[in-house]
Amino acid sequence: MGKLQRLRDKGLDPYPHKFSRTHTTRQAAALLEKAEAEKTYPEAKAEAVSLAGRVMAMRGMGKASFVDLLDGEGRLQVLLRQNTLGEVYELVKDLDLGDWLGVSGPLFRTRTGEPTVEAQSFAVLCKALRPLPEKWHGLADVEIRFRQRYLDLISNEDARRVAKLRSRIVSAVRRFMDGRGFMEVETPVLVPVAAGAMAKPFITHHNQLDRDLYLRIATELYLKRLIVGGLEKVYEVGRVFRNEGVDFYHNPEFTMLESYEAFADYNDVMAMVEEMVNAAVVEVSGTAKVKYGEHEIDFKAPWPRLSLREEIIKRSGIDFLECPDIPSLRSRMEQINVDVSQQVSWGGLMDKLVSNTVEPHLVQPAFLVDYPVEMSPLAKRHRKDPRLVERFEGFVAGMELCNSFTELNDPVDQRKRFEEQEKLHKAFQEEDMDRLDEDFLVAIEHGMPPTGGLGMGIDRLTMLLSGHRTIREVVLFPQLRSK
Repeated sequence: MGKLQRLRDKGLDPYPHKFSRTHTTRQAAALLEKAEAEKTYPEAKAEAVSLAGRVMAMRGMGKASFVDLLDGEGRLQVLLRQNTLGEVYELVKDLDLGDWLGVSGPLFRTRTGEPTVEAQSFAVLCKALRPLPEKWHGLADVEIRFRQRYLDLISNEDARRVAKLRSRIVSAVRRFMDGRGFMEVETPVLVPVAAGAMAKPFITHHNQLDRDLYLRIATELYLKRLIVGGLEKVYEVGRVFRNEGVDFYHNPEFTMLESYEAFADYNDVMAMVEEMVNAAVVEVSGTAKVKYGEHEIDFKAPWPRLSLREEIIKRSGIDFLECPDIPSLRSRMEQINVDVSQQVSWGGLMDKLVSNTVEPHLVQPAFLVDYPVEMSPLAKRHRKDPRLVERFEGFVAGMELCNSFTELNDPVDQRKRFEEQEKLHKAFQEEDMDRLDEDFLVAIEHGMPPTGGLGMGIDRLTMLLSGHRTIREVVLFPQLRSK
């Protein structure tokens, strides 16, 4: 506060309204390299630039000081000299790490080869009142990194890299979908029925309407309403909310791409997914092959289509079609030492069986196809086996990336499935079930054409392309326990 007051006592505004910047740090460094290549420097002074950034390092406080400025593209060194700046140089002693500065002057390269701006003028753009954090020291700082993400972004180059990478991934996905003729839309976040997925919702209350509402757990049922309305290709990239646990792969709010295409089935969607993901990976990484942990993941299409039933038999010896009830399936799972103490429904047991025995082996991109009806209340029955539905899940590095159906458009069958989900919800309240949405049933009773639908996790795709194994690293503001 003392330095802040000294600046004000000198008649300076430590929080000015703007600064006219001509170059970023990266552009300035490139400008110097261009001058050197064209031999206009060092024979002559390199072009003058105006930069702005946060003070990240200060060296020397005599008649000359070096300051490192950090902006959104990188760092650049600035030389502040007393004989160049005159009385203004006295302001240097009132600077701190974390302050924002604007500087103007020509570019040159020091004897150690460092690109540098020789400041002919500088101005304090924002005086920081709290010190920057020191370098991180292992896991002790993880909570601070996530709770105060701005500090993480200041101090951690990888955090900035991931934030920019995520933005590029979303842009790449949008470009792909737009190029395929899809229309981006928005659907409600506050909904009267939390349906479209098997998850516990967050509940809120609307005062004016005097009714309870839920934060959406999926965008599916509203996007399908648009298909009913004649919008044949729609997608949404948006936040969904699920009142579930927090672990390496789950955050209570996360970002999903959901898309629906009329006259398509799950085979068409599989082809689209492998093409879209490969295109996004190549665009942001420059190659279809990405290092993830000890594995090199190759996203190039086509990805193998693996029968869920055959994979479970191969990995566990269990044929779920021969275990049609809870006791028989539980008994077989216990025989192979799968912990079933937390599962009470048949669908819950199946989900546990898949995650324990099959998913860890799906390192390279692959689709698991054709699920039992009991696990998929919104999917159309398989055209060859009515005990199954036309559903796939895409897996990479043992992690589910996407989920898709040939959508159920038979309103009579859909109503029966929803009613069965309501019975299961009452019988097995410990597990998540889908819910009956009467307004959606009314919508598809007006006629929904054959449709292929998709849900894909943007956060998990970012994890794969950034090399991170926890969702907290790729969500800018993850949910955390109270201090």
